[in-house]
Amino acid sequence: MSTLNYQLNMSTTQSRKEHDFIGEKEIPGNVYYGVQTMRALENFNITGISVSREPFFIQSFGSVKKAAAMANRDCGVLDPKIAEAIIKASERVIAGEFNDQFIIDLIQGGAGTSVNMNANEVIANIGLESMGHKKGEYDFLHPNNHVNCSQSTNDTYPTALRLALYRKVDTYIETIEKLKEAFTKKGNEFAKVLKMGRTQLQDAVPMLMGQEFHGFASAIEQDIKRLKEVQALLATCNMGGTAIGTMINTPEGYPQLVTKYLAEITGIPVRLADDLIDASSDTGDYVQLSGTLKRSVLKISKICNDLRLLASGPRCGLNEINLPPMQPGSSIMPGKVNPVIPEVVNQTAFYVVGADVTITMAAEAGQLQLNVMEPVIGFSLFTSLEYMSNAVNTLITKCVNGITANEKIAYNYVINSIGIVTALNPILGYETCSAITKEALATGKSVHTIVVEEHKLITQEKWDEVYSFENMINPKLISKDK
Repeated sequence: MSTLNYQLNMSTTQSRKEHDFIGEKEIPGNVYYGVQTMRALENFNITGISVSREPFFIQSFGSVKKAAAMANRDCGVLDPKIAEAIIKASERVIAGEFNDQFIIDLIQGGAGTSVNMNANEVIANIGLESMGHKKGEYDFLHPNNHVNCSQSTNDTYPTALRLALYRKVDTYIETIEKLKEAFTKKGNEFAKVLKMGRTQLQDAVPMLMGQEFHGFASAIEQDIKRLKEVQALLATCNMGGTAIGTMINTPEGYPQLVTKYLAEITGIPVRLADDLIDASSDTGDYVQLSGTLKRSVLKISKICNDLRLLASGPRCGLNEINLPPMQPGSSIMPGKVNPVIPEVVNQTAFYVVGADVTITMAAEAGQLQLNVMEPVIGFSLFTSLEYMSNAVNTLITKCVNGITANEKIAYNYVINSIGIVTALNPILGYETCSAITKEALATGKSVHTIVVEEHKLITQEKWDEVYSFENMINPKLISKDK
């Protein structure tokens, strides 16, 4: 919702006044955020995509605040009644009841301070109401003194970001696992479809279309493993490091205790970073995640290129497979149907590659004890994972599941190909096979005609042995008869 809409809300609902060290501000009476959130709303109108669009991020902030309240209670620095109000309020945030109260643009200045304060203010006001007080009566439960106790944006924001990304990676892995299964199913379906393999867009040697599609599945399987490896890195947190990792304003034992509670609350195997100073400024794990994601999307995009080539035509292209027709392809050419689904996946992959450059630059831009560019890193990873998950789901349901093979066309490419002469190398030698290739290219004759019928270099029986279906798909070394 725009700033104007919120101003209109203030004119139609009872408002309250809140202040920070910059001054006083009027806040709509019905909202749970406060003055610092309002300032951020006015300052950062960048993408139009607010934190509310990332429920995992909000859920993670709720988990962080709950764990902190529990640890502070146990350490004796937070009144148990106030701690309980924060815990209960955080649970409601985790449940998604207040997602619409997280209104700040995902890209913002301040290293995420605005999002942290958005969470602090919302949880404080939920807690105040549960204690029988009005929103904004912070003497009883304060966003900074209580909700943010023993914390800094510099440990809460990256921890919440990591937890949210952990969940987003889970979703992406689940999606590409389905794509792998879809390609595996097609590989089984095309297990007996003989076709020509190609290298550098030139005829190579025969293969099965099933092998081609199983290859697609294997490529995705490799990236699932790599993504799980990098996902494990995200389970490291710097909670308790506070401002720069020195643990200022934290009670003894707090970092270990808050991390323990965070793991219990989220079900994620969260562990405390070995060096909190390093963890407060290092963004290397984000770079590794982005690079691994880029690897995955480039493979998927390459597969989409292959699908477009294999389906090219229908009369003047390869036409070995048919993609499901999804929509008319031209405003001027009747009957034209384009491979729109692989195309849209390609374009989404290009976005992810561009986001990887953004993440790289943002990671490099960190200075001294903090990297203030984490919001754009988070935005880039959130959108990349979401957009690519959507694209892959579209690829599965609107393309891969409906692919059919043009078996006769693929078979005729094999029989009429000059590339099959490669199988005769052990029998006739490279030089003779080169001469056969040259003659076939010059005359348009088939390899069979030149080798068996005209030059009688091998018998028909030997030809049948070399070019049997079984030998073309599982080639064995066949030498010339002695």
